[in-house]
Amino acid sequence: MENKELFMGRLGVNPELKYTPSQKPICELSVAVKHREGHTLWKKVVVWGRQAELCPLYLKKGYQVFVDGVREIREYTNKKGEVRQYEEIVARLVGFPNI
Repeated sequence: MENKELFMGRLGVNPELKYTPSQKPICELSVAVKHREGHTLWKKVVVWGRQAELCPLYLKKGYQVFVDGVREIREYTNKKGEVRQYEEIVARLVGFPNI
């Protein structure tokens, strides 16, 4: 079963473009989404490929973005040897209104 995510929010920081060792572009976004109860949820969004390369050209901190993607749970082991989990959204599409 796929964990689809569809939301709109504002960027908390400027997009950060990186490249994997095999030279695949990847861009990380931190998106603030207003929750029904009035508090803000932060979502980590990962964008791949050509779309990742375009994000830093068109998006800046504070801009509103639309994200269509899939929620994934990742694991890592910290310095103390403890296994930790975090959630990220792998974007299929990142859009933005006319600026």
